[in-house]
Amino acid sequence: MTLPITVTTERLTLPLWTRADAEAIIDRQPGPSTRLPGWHPEFPREDDRDAATMWVEGDPWSSRYIMRNTTVLGSIGFFGPPDLAPDGTPEAEVGYGLVAEARGWGFATEALKGLLACADDEGVRIRASVEPTNAASLRVLAKCGFTDLRGADEDGHLVMARPGGTMGR
Repeated sequence: MTLPITVTTERLTLPLWTRADAEAIIDRQPGPSTRLPGWHPEFPREDDRDAATMWVEGDPWSSRYIMRNTTVLGSIGFFGPPDLAPDGTPEAEVGYGLVAEARGWGFATEALKGLLACADDEGVRIRASVEPTNAASLRVLAKCGFTDLRGADEDGHLVMARPGGTMGR
C-alpha cells in the first residue's frame, strides 16, 4: 500500500516531509526570526513538532505539510502505515492541525478529503481521535464522513472512524 509523495487538492499541496523538514520542525520554535522560507510565522506548532518526532523516512503514510501556494499552514498525516483491524480491514489513524490564522477557511477539511481519497484508493479505513470539546475538528470529521463513534481512548479523546471507499468525490 502506497500513497503519492505529493497530494494536490483544489487549493492545497500536501507534500511528504523529508528528513531535513522533520529535523527543522523539531529544532525550530515558531516566530519570524526562526522560520524557514515559506513557513507561516506560527509554524511549527507544538503538534507539528510532536508529529516530526514520529516521522519515518520513506513512509508515504507519514507526515506532510499543508501548503497553500508556497506557505506552510500546518501538517497532516497518518500515525504510521495501516494495520489490520479486528475485522480484517486495513486501518490507519490520521491527525492534522493548522496555525490559528488558517482556521475557518476549509483548509483542514480539504486536506483531509485529499488524503482520504488516496486511502480509499488503497482500501484503507481511517480513524481519528479528537478532544470532545474541539467543535471545529468534530465538524471537519463530520464533513469528511467520520460517522462511526467508537467511544473514547485512554486520554478521553473521542475515537471516530470513517468507512473506506465511501467518500464521494
